[in-house]
Amino acid sequence: MIPDKKLNDFVSRLRDAAGANLESVVLFGSAVTGEFHPEFSNLNVFCVIRDSSFAALQSLAPAVKWWDGQKQPPPLFMTRDEIGRSTDVFTIELMDIKEHHRVLFGEDVLRGLTIPTKLHRIQVEYELGEKLALLRQHMLLSSGNDARMWDLLTRSVSSFATLFRHALIVLGKKAPAGKREAVQELSKEIGFDGSPFMQVLDVREQKLDRKKLDVADVFSRYFAALQQVVTTVDSMLDSGNTGPV
Repeated sequence: MIPDKKLNDFVSRLRDAAGANLESVVLFGSAVTGEFHPEFSNLNVFCVIRDSSFAALQSLAPAVKWWDGQKQPPPLFMTRDEIGRSTDVFTIELMDIKEHHRVLFGEDVLRGLTIPTKLHRIQVEYELGEKLALLRQHMLLSSGNDARMWDLLTRSVSSFATLFRHALIVLGKKAPAGKREAVQELSKEIGFDGSPFMQVLDVREQKLDRKKLDVADVFSRYFAALQQVVTTVDSMLDSGNTGPV
């Protein structure tokens, strides 16, 4: 299901544009976790370059614009030094990429990467709280508009599922790679209703016709569950009621 020809074409364009400046190209996200769906999933690409100057990046623009024309998100570009210096601020992102990635070109620069866990808990707490606050803002703007409410739900569920997985990690539990499994495991651990997340994932993956659901009811349960998750995880972490991290 993964469009390898498109990926190979993009890597070829990157190599032609960057030359010796391109050190590695890595695929990450749903395309390597087994959750890729051609209708709604993106091809997420991480590129390691030697020179990140303005001129060097400008030479990559034609390849990146072609990729944008394929309706794919722009790649992440970092130098090897930047990766090493970013492990304390991008712990969630780099932890995910390191754990699940596929090298498309060059060296596997993530293989020996050490990611400190001491700040992982802080980032998880921050991201949960921030995304809940943003959801409140956008919920008010979408109120009364079923299409906008569904769009907000289907766009946010992936991020929350990722944070649920990382909440399990900071609570000292084994975290599954899949979104559904992360929802199920955290709901068992702290006792919230995971059903609205499953319904939203079903709608997102076109397994369920959203017309058969009351979006206000789904949103109400989704929002209540998120508030419970944020409050409970914060309380457990602040009280030290966690396993080894």
